[in-house]
Amino acid sequence: MYFSLFLDKNAPFFFMAKSFTIMVHLGGLCELGEIRLEGITKKFDDFVAVDNVNMIIEDGKLFSFLGPSGCGKTTILRMIAGFETPTEGRIYIDGLDITDLSPYKRPVNTIFQNYSLFPHMRIFDNVAFGLKIKNLPKNEIIDRVERILNIVQMFDQKHKYPNQISGGQKQRIAIARALVNEPKVLLLDEPVSALDLKLRQKMIIELMNIHDLFSITFIYVTHDQGEAMSLSDKIAIMNHGKIVQIGLPDDIYERPNSIFSAHFIGDTNLISGTVKAIHEDYIEVETGFSQNNEKILLDSTYTQDVSIGEKITLSLRPEKIAVSRRSPGSQSDFNILKGQIEDILYLGTHTQYIIKVGDQLFKVFSQHKKVYFDDTALDWEENVFLYWHDTDSFVIKEENFEKQELGIGSQELRDKRIEANGKRQKGVK
Repeated sequence: MYFSLFLDKNAPFFFMAKSFTIMVHLGGLCELGEIRLEGITKKFDDFVAVDNVNMIIEDGKLFSFLGPSGCGKTTILRMIAGFETPTEGRIYIDGLDITDLSPYKRPVNTIFQNYSLFPHMRIFDNVAFGLKIKNLPKNEIIDRVERILNIVQMFDQKHKYPNQISGGQKQRIAIARALVNEPKVLLLDEPVSALDLKLRQKMIIELMNIHDLFSITFIYVTHDQGEAMSLSDKIAIMNHGKIVQIGLPDDIYERPNSIFSAHFIGDTNLISGTVKAIHEDYIEVETGFSQNNEKILLDSTYTQDVSIGEKITLSLRPEKIAVSRRSPGSQSDFNILKGQIEDILYLGTHTQYIIKVGDQLFKVFSQHKKVYFDDTALDWEENVFLYWHDTDSFVIKEENFEKQELGIGSQELRDKRIEANGKRQKGVK
């Protein structure tokens, strides 16, 4: 069931709760748009930018394509918009084949990285441009433009030119110009990448609120994992033109289906090993590193079928690991290792430790909180214990990956850092 919301042109913007859906009328009901990609391939000469992509993007979702530069995510966006033609495959919106439609005939609008506002037009005319091209009645144009400007809190700026407003305000105008045309799908190509961090964070929240308000399909392209994780209903991770994984943000983070996904989303420790024993709710993994000339065994829960002797990789997020100079004592469902701190990076919200266990390096995040008031911060070259619950690691059925470069630098450089800091304690418990 949908509720209509008509905003008075002087009404302030307000946050819409996610517990129900409200759709804004700007002259007509906003339509939803399901997108289906069937066998989409795009080649530039011999280079395959997108390789046989098959997927469905549900209507009304905020869906993100995430991946490194050159992975094909922007090419998919441009094919949906009509700026590129697939070499193979078909594109459908709500069952309608739009593959051969011109861009202006498609029920989509695009927000570009540089906003592409007309510098010689006032804000009002920028937003009204698409409606004027459609030859809509003047009164309807004024009504729809003023309503959308109220929604993005830019009504009082409508007489200004783009060079007279800030980057965040330009972003809002680009959004308003796209939404005033009532598209089924809004395409966003790294729309906040040019903004500073604080403004970027604010605009992400505003984008989420606007999406909840209009409830149309948003397709968001970014290489920033934080952006994708914070605003998306679903994420597709891409690499070399292929979809590597599609899922909810927390599923992808907690349960990556490949080494690439685990390594690309956030930070992780990748531990290669061999399955030595299989129990009802956990497995024993013989790792590739040792202490005291003995291979280290780790316990991990598992969700996939594995077999004795199979080569696997464990993904262990740095924030899942506890670090202390005191042993936690023997606990059956915990992995406990002893190592030495190789490097310390103070990052404000937390401290990052690089800890060497045998010949394996572990990255550990320690949140800044005081639990024991007699604690003193950990220091370089200090011997410490690492421990984590066996449910905190995730089994990936791949074994080949490049050795992690954790950036600790050469021993000489590290010694100079320690000397320069006067062995100053950088970590905060």
